[in-house]
Amino acid sequence: MTQHTKQTAQRGYGIERRNFIQYMAAVSAIPSFAAMADEIPGKSHEFRDDPFTLGVASGDPEPDGVVIWTRLAPSPLTGDDLPNAPIATKWEVATDESFTNIVRRGHTSAMPQLGHSVHVEVAGLKPYRWYFYRFHVGKQTSPTGRTRTAPEPQAMPDRVRFAFTSCQHYESGYFNGYPHMQQEDLDLVIHLGDYIYEYGGQNNRPRKHIGNEIETLQDYRTRYSQYRLDTMLQETHRLFPWIVTWDDHEFDNNYANLVSEEEGISPESFLMRRKNAYQAYYEFMPLRRRSFPQGPDMTLYRSCQYGKLANFQVLDTRQYRTDQPNGDHQKPMTGKVFDSNTTMLGKAQENWLMSNLTESQATWNVLAQQVMMAPLNRGEGNDRRYSMDQWPGYEISRRRLLNFFHDQKISNPVVLTGDIHVNWVNDLQLDFEKPDSPIVGTELVGTSMTSGGNGGKPIREYERAAAQNDFVKWHNTNRGYVSCEVTPETWTTHFRATPQVEKPDSPITTTASFVIEAGAPGAKSA
Repeated sequence: MTQHTKQTAQRGYGIERRNFIQYMAAVSAIPSFAAMADEIPGKSHEFRDDPFTLGVASGDPEPDGVVIWTRLAPSPLTGDDLPNAPIATKWEVATDESFTNIVRRGHTSAMPQLGHSVHVEVAGLKPYRWYFYRFHVGKQTSPTGRTRTAPEPQAMPDRVRFAFTSCQHYESGYFNGYPHMQQEDLDLVIHLGDYIYEYGGQNNRPRKHIGNEIETLQDYRTRYSQYRLDTMLQETHRLFPWIVTWDDHEFDNNYANLVSEEEGISPESFLMRRKNAYQAYYEFMPLRRRSFPQGPDMTLYRSCQYGKLANFQVLDTRQYRTDQPNGDHQKPMTGKVFDSNTTMLGKAQENWLMSNLTESQATWNVLAQQVMMAPLNRGEGNDRRYSMDQWPGYEISRRRLLNFFHDQKISNPVVLTGDIHVNWVNDLQLDFEKPDSPIVGTELVGTSMTSGGNGGKPIREYERAAAQNDFVKWHNTNRGYVSCEVTPETWTTHFRATPQVEKPDSPITTTASFVIEAGAPGAKSA
């Protein structure tokens, strides 16, 4: 961030502190419309056109249930002419796709305050089972979704299969990885952020965003609708439960807590835009009420346990971090990088994470998060440079977490990372300056689904970085996703690549596979 931007943010706590606090109180005092949906009876409404254009989705699986989602939107890109009132919506869950054995059913209201989105937290289901679900509004019925619950907390499944991806810039190309993901035998999908991009539409690209850079709630709703109308993305939501977290582009590039990347942004306008972004994110994602935003704040970090096999800790590395030290980009590790007050997760989230990891009985402890944890030196010769937006810019936080892995003997830590648009496999060492330092975990970095265009070509900066950082086991610049199969003994990772995204349809290749053995941190080529 620039010095001017920092001063702007600081004024919110100085000269303008009184107005700033009043503003924060006002935007945070929003009633929980999510909770009201089951309490306020909706009105029956007949649609002339299909209200389920954005499909269905499920997420945040637990042993006895899952969130099922839809949004009533017959004309999502042009503004829906819907009543400014709750709309009665029915839902059903069955063990079979023909719905001959319906095990749960109920009704809720699609609230206008949440853009007529629907989030149902289905309970009373059996653990680690496939189910089918659908919604009814008037005489219209949604597509049938498929979902799966998590195993019982004390169960040890034979295996869990999942895929993870991130960074799906609509204008950069087509989501060609998703049709191949749909063919895999997965229990769930994890999205690590940059689900949308906030930039205004640009010409001469494979596809074009609608409108200018998004700021209002309606802007964000339209942008999410444009992405969700993509049939490849929509169908992948329909087939699997998702665990989601955000990075920066769901709001604004490279933001850090209350600090904007841009100069001259007042705290009030910054937080109003963040409020709009967070509300739209909730509206379009299959999230539980525990994640319902309160004004410009939204608690997204949470756990998702898959029996005693794997425990997923879903992190938020944007909302609570301090400002990037030394600017946003590649700089030496100096100054505030080593300030004990510099934090990536914030105190509350870091304490929550360490407490959960300490109590975890899982064989594999997984951190689903956004930015690269390993300190990738991208400079040349003695000019050592690191991304200040990634964990190396928050060196004390990073060291504290890796020391915690080591000192507390956390079982098999595996860090899942997005953001960088390049695949990496990294050994996480206790001290990266010492080649013989203990390996305390493994980092698997997914490439983008589309961001950056076709990819696949060598990039000098990354070739140099891979050669001069001993912890790097492999890297690749293709687009695609990562597929993982986890058993009590091994974790096998397949890096799937789509050679092109700038046109629809692409074959899939497996560019590399790696295995992590339980009890032996570090990845080995399969």
